[in-house]
Amino acid sequence: MIAAKKKVLFVCSQNKFRSRTAEEVFRNSDKIEVDSVGTETDAVVVVEPDHIHWADLIYVMEPRHKNKLKKMFGKLLDGKRVIVLGIPDIYEYMESGLIEDLKKKLTGLY
Repeated sequence: MIAAKKKVLFVCSQNKFRSRTAEEVFRNSDKIEVDSVGTETDAVVVVEPDHIHWADLIYVMEPRHKNKLKKMFGKLLDGKRVIVLGIPDIYEYMESGLIEDLKKKLTGLY
């Protein structure tokens, strides 16, 4: 029997650089299924309740993203693991330093 892939949601502010890069980097993983969103109202893809329901595991880039998710979704996050990666907003989309940081912090996930 093949184990179901874990559903992983990556979250940053605008869904332009960090979370989109994470989605792209881990898109072809055999272990996880990925999606990415932003917490701001003008994000490329704004996080909605369906994203939270879908996710088995949620990775946020900074503590402020975790706090914003708690304010936005409250009890919907009960039982969900929300992990802060500690990746600052200093990178561009698919920048090599960002990819290295993501792979280092998420070793074993993919």
